[in-house]
Amino acid sequence: MTQLHERDAMICRACGNEERASEGYPCAGCGTFICVICNMKGIVRCRSCGEPAQVSAQVSAQVSAPLAPGPDAPGPDAPGPNAR
Repeated sequence: MTQLHERDAMICRACGNEERASEGYPCAGCGTFICVICNMKGIVRCRSCGEPAQVSAQVSAQVSAPLAPGPDAPGPDAPGPNAR
């Protein structure tokens, strides 16, 4: 009789490790496999679903950051435009 060599493994779409398929969770965005180790670390999205969220967070942080004064800007001790 031949030995049956089934593999119950999937590649985690967050870390790339090969883990048992029964020990994982679906990605919150697309449903692909996320291993239990990544899930315990708090990762709930795969790399492809997580990248747009990271990019939008970086963009919103850059947009909300105050602009630095230029080299020609008056210092903090300079009189304001309404000074007499």
